[in-house]
Amino acid sequence: ICGMIATLGYDGFLYSIGYLAGWVVALFVVAEPMKRLGKYTFTDALDAKFNSRGIKLSAAISTLVVSICYLIPQMNGAGSLVEPLLGLPHWVGVIIVGIIVITIVATAGMTSTTYVQFLKGGLLLIFSTILVGFLMFRGASTDQPSLTGDDGESLRYIPVEMTVADMEAGGYELLHTSGDFSKYSLDGDASWWVNDGSSLWKCQWQTADLVNGDPDGLLYPVGRIKALGGMTADEAAKGTGPQNPISFLAQLTHPDTRIEQWHKTKIVDEAGTKTTVFYPKTVTGTDQMKPGVKFKVKTGWEKTNFVSLMLALFFGTAALPHILIRYYTVPSPACARKSTIVAIAAIGFFYILTLFMGLGAGINGTVNPADNNMSAPLLAMSFGGVLFAIISAIAFATVLGTVAGLIVAASGAVAHDLMDRYSGMDLTEHQKVRAGKVAAFVVGIIAMILGIVFRGVNVSFLVGWAFAVAASANLPAILMLLFWPKTTAQGITASIFVGIIAALGIILTGPAMFAGPY
Repeated sequence: ICGMIATLGYDGFLYSIGYLAGWVVALFVVAEPMKRLGKYTFTDALDAKFNSRGIKLSAAISTLVVSICYLIPQMNGAGSLVEPLLGLPHWVGVIIVGIIVITIVATAGMTSTTYVQFLKGGLLLIFSTILVGFLMFRGASTDQPSLTGDDGESLRYIPVEMTVADMEAGGYELLHTSGDFSKYSLDGDASWWVNDGSSLWKCQWQTADLVNGDPDGLLYPVGRIKALGGMTADEAAKGTGPQNPISFLAQLTHPDTRIEQWHKTKIVDEAGTKTTVFYPKTVTGTDQMKPGVKFKVKTGWEKTNFVSLMLALFFGTAALPHILIRYYTVPSPACARKSTIVAIAAIGFFYILTLFMGLGAGINGTVNPADNNMSAPLLAMSFGGVLFAIISAIAFATVLGTVAGLIVAASGAVAHDLMDRYSGMDLTEHQKVRAGKVAAFVVGIIAMILGIVFRGVNVSFLVGWAFAVAASANLPAILMLLFWPKTTAQGITASIFVGIIAALGIILTGPAMFAGPY
C-alpha cells in the first residue's frame, strides 16, 4: 500500500480504506453469528444445518483457492524483503519464508500462529508510529538525504537533464528513437532519454542482462520534491523543518508543490531488443492527492471496475478463511465482537500511518521503480540501518503470520473437510493432524512456486484477487446461511462454485494479466 501511495498518490490509499471497511462488515454481519455456530472450519460452519457433501466440497475448494491467491502476494513480498535485507536473490527469500512457515504450522499449528500474529501486530503499530514520527520531524525538503549502498556510495538517482543541442555538443550519438524516447550512445555506453517537450531526461533502464548498462547494476531509489509551494528555491532546499501531520499534508498538496514520480514503459528497438525504461514525470501537489490517477471513473465501464474493486475489498475481508478461522478460537460470541472492535481500532490507526509512510517514500527518494513493495522499509533505511532492520524484521514477521494463518486454513480444508468429512475416511485425530501437516507442506510448495513467478507485481494488487474470490464465493453463502431461512444446500453449493468460476475467470482473462504477469 505504501508503494502504491508513493507512486499513485490518493488512489493507492483507497486500498487502505477498502480493507478497513471490510472489518466493519465483519463486525456487524459475520463475527457473532459465525461464533454461535460453534464449528471449527469455514466448511463446518456453512454445513452446520445441512450435512451436504456438495457444501463440504465447494467450501473446501473455495478455502484452498482463496488461500493460494492470498499466498502469492505474501510470498512475493517476502522475496522483495530479503533482497535488500540479506543481499539474497528474490527466489531464495521466497523459499526461506516457505520453509519457516511450513515448519511453524507443521510443529505448533494454531497456537504458534496466534502468538506470531499478536506480536507482529503490536510491533507493527509501535514502529510504524515511530517511523512516521521521524518523518514528521524531518519535514519536507528539495534536498533529501541519500541512501547508501554496501560500498558507501549514494544510491540517490537524480535524472540528468540536457537539451538536444547539449547532447550533440557533448558527442552523444543518436542510435534509435521510439515515441518520446531516444537511445543515445557515448563512448559505447548506450542509455535511454525521454523528451518532455523542452528537454531530455536520462532514464533508468534494464534489458534481460543489464541494469543501467551494468551486469551488476542497480535501479536506484527514486521520488523527490522539486519545488515546495509558498517557498523560494533556497527556502525549499533548507526544508520546512519539523511538521505535524496536518501541515505535512497541507504542504504536499499545495498547488505549487512539484513532486517527481516515476513511471515505466517497455520499448522495442530496431534490433528487437526489449528494454524497460523508468522515466521521471512531475506532478503538482494537487494532482498527487487527486482521485483518478489509477482508478479512472469517467466512463460507465470504468465506474463499474472501481465499484467492483471496492465491493471486493469491503466484502472479501469478512469472508477470508484465515480471518473466519479466528472466530473459532475465542470463547464466546461477545469475545468475537470485542476482538473485532479492537482490530478495527488498531487497523484503522495503522492504515492512517500508511498514508504518511507512502507519501514520505514518494518524496524522500526511497521508491524502487521496478518493485515498489519495499517503499516503507527503504523509507526507514533513509533514517539509518537500525530502523530499517526493525521495520524489515516486522514486515517479515507480518508475512510469516499471514502465511501461517493461510496455511492453517488450507491444511484444515484438506485434512478435515475433504479427506475426513467429504471423502468419509473417518480419520482419527492423530491421522487428521498428520494429513494436515502433509497438506501444509504441499500448499507451501505451491505458494513458493507462484511467489517466484509473480516477482515484481505490486502486492496490494495481487491481494485484491483473494478478496475478489472471497467476496464472490464465500460471503453470499455466509449471508444466505445466517439470514435467509429458505436457504438450501444446493443454493450454497451453487453460490460458491459460480462465485469462484466467475471471479477467477475474469481475473485470469483480464487485461491486467496480459499487460503484466503473462
